[in-house]
Amino acid sequence: MKVVAIGDSRVLESRESADGMSIRRRRETADGKRFTTYERIERRNIAVVKRDSARELFDRNKLANSIHRSVAKFFKSDMEVDSLINDIEDAIYELGENEIPSRQIGEIVLDKLAKSNDVAYVRFASVFYDFRTLDDFVQILDRKRQEKAE
Repeated sequence: MKVVAIGDSRVLESRESADGMSIRRRRETADGKRFTTYERIERRNIAVVKRDSARELFDRNKLANSIHRSVAKFFKSDMEVDSLINDIEDAIYELGENEIPSRQIGEIVLDKLAKSNDVAYVRFASVFYDFRTLDDFVQILDRKRQEKAE
């Protein structure tokens, strides 16, 4: 496999994603070979404050891995999961903060899940709230039922 520097190719077509945060480019090398690149707009750094007060940079991939591992099977497609991840990331950046507690990120995830998939919401809530008994599940289910009735 030959690696081609992007500078040695020309752009044939560019398409911006619906969310405006990434660009897909179709490229062609001087010898006529075509390939696609995906570019993501780099956002400012946000520090995530962990429970033990340690700080680390927000990492979209870490968020995506967590979502895929914990609740992706409750969605119809990977596109639906990616849309959820984009919504969560947008909500984090819309806060306009330089630091955000990890707990607040979990609450944003729960809020987005509550609007999109009940089973995924309960599953994520069981870990987030550290359910220990069946009564913990019953309480969250009762709260979810009340919200739906309103």
